[in-house]
Amino acid sequence: MDRDHALSEAFDQQAARFERSRVQSDPELLARLVAFAALPAGARVLDAGCGPGLVAEALLAAGLAVHGVDLSGEMIRRAEARCARFGGRARFEQGALRDAAAGPFDAAISRLVLHHADDPAAFLAAQAARVRPGGAIVACDVTTDPDPTAARWHQEIERARDRTHARNLAPGELVDLLAGLGLAGLELAEAPIELDFDEWFDRGTPSRPKEEVRRLVLDGRARGFEPILREDGGITLRLALALARGVRRAGEGGEAVPRG
Repeated sequence: MDRDHALSEAFDQQAARFERSRVQSDPELLARLVAFAALPAGARVLDAGCGPGLVAEALLAAGLAVHGVDLSGEMIRRAEARCARFGGRARFEQGALRDAAAGPFDAAISRLVLHHADDPAAFLAAQAARVRPGGAIVACDVTTDPDPTAARWHQEIERARDRTHARNLAPGELVDLLAGLGLAGLELAEAPIELDFDEWFDRGTPSRPKEEVRRLVLDGRARGFEPILREDGGITLRLALALARGVRRAGEGGEAVPRG
């Protein structure tokens, strides 16, 4: 509960900057996520860690119905305002996923949430438990390097920039978590994105000074987190977003969600 409170408080404060950030609002990335999920029109989707409703808005515009859940009251307020035009197809609930509406849903999606979860396997399992047999579970997050040394360097930076950060997964780890849930039809894709260091740092909840983190960023590189020093003295961060999808095995009478 202390962890939930810390996350809620941090994201209440971050909400305005978070909503404008490129990694969250880029229309091409949102469209790619919707296409990767490949859900039929009318599907009812659980948006786990919905933030200000950017993913929900993209799903709703594609003809889906969305139930968003988030710890942050400010994020929920923004999501409701953003998606109000969709009427009853958009529902939002403040609280922890473990206490959220039971479903069943046709699919569950989480985007840029897993790295805040102390137990990402349990977070994904909670989504799968609310999805009907044959339904899809889709996860999207920034990844890290499979090499432990490079990953440790990356995680030190992430935690210095944001005290709510738990751990990034390597792409293979993400797929392994879905496999561990017994999901079928596993798929993995990757999408690159570039961010400005200052914008990225300034919307975080830092535990160390910015200049200290800047020096640390320039001291190494990892797959999925590559710093590039620009001629103007700024730093570009080249990140890798992983998109992973699996399907709950259909039980008696269950039908798999078809890929569009």
